[in-house]
Amino acid sequence: MLMVPTMLVVSVIVFTLVQLPPGDFAEMRVARLEMEGTAASEELAADLRKNFRLDEPMWKRYARWMGFTWFTSFHPQDTGLLQGNLGISMEHEKPAREVLGDRIVLTVVVSAATVLFTWLFALPTGIYSAVRQYSPGDYVLTFIGFLGVSVPSFLFALVLMYLARRWFGLSIAGLFSPEFATMPGWTWAKFVDLIEHLWLPVLVLGFGASAGMIRVMRANLLDELKKPYVTTARAKGVRPLRLLLKYPVRLALNPFISSVGGLFPHLVSGGAIVAMVLSLPMVGPTLVDALVAEDVYLAGSLLMVLSLLGVVGTLCSDLLLLWLDPRIRLGGGAT
Repeated sequence: MLMVPTMLVVSVIVFTLVQLPPGDFAEMRVARLEMEGTAASEELAADLRKNFRLDEPMWKRYARWMGFTWFTSFHPQDTGLLQGNLGISMEHEKPAREVLGDRIVLTVVVSAATVLFTWLFALPTGIYSAVRQYSPGDYVLTFIGFLGVSVPSFLFALVLMYLARRWFGLSIAGLFSPEFATMPGWTWAKFVDLIEHLWLPVLVLGFGASAGMIRVMRANLLDELKKPYVTTARAKGVRPLRLLLKYPVRLALNPFISSVGGLFPHLVSGGAIVAMVLSLPMVGPTLVDALVAEDVYLAGSLLMVLSLLGVVGTLCSDLLLLWLDPRIRLGGGAT
């Protein structure tokens, strides 16, 4: 229930922030045309403002963008985000859904695969690093973790591209081979080609995220292993593996799972530069271009989608925490 007012407040903030830069889309279009040597005039700017309703008050444009106007007219042209309409892209002069195309699907696939890779790698690695504290393996994993946290993802991508070109003569950019990059629709061969190219963005995006979560898991588990109930269970003869997995690991997962809520939108927004470096058809570069061009409706709709993913991710992490640790309740403060 809290998601509804939360998203309403977020929509107001997003619609306001994307319009904070001086000027508007009409001024940006005229300035760009003049830089390209094309004649432009104030009449063109006025026509653009009229066509995209930039001359209307902000509250009216917000109501139309959100779809509140539709509830008074029920006209198809007044649909907005509430009706599933992402709006019109002013830069491309066509619906935002057509501009995005398969970018949203590919972004979800890459991000979901990255989250899965992060969990499958960070969870056992963090457990091993905590159980084998100060061992050679722990030092190696700690060093790798520091590298993952300190090295920017786009720089890691550039290094991998250089090594692949230098040693193997391969171009590993993109999510598809050239014959499938421009193919409309989906076939089995195109899906297999996507899987073959998916490992690089997953590795690049998941390397930094895994490094941070390894450190979190290691620190949480070390705190649990030092508590009296672990010592008592060992003294009673509980098998080490059963003790480790049933109690300390389960409790150490709480902060680990709570970070899931912000992981997915972080991968989408934070991976924009990586997507540009690797030529990935994802929503990150589209969002950056829309913000630069002051394409208010496209940028605002994409930011709302990211915000919705964050809120839904937080809800999922809360439900996972309730399942993992029954002591956590909304009324947990009551005695």
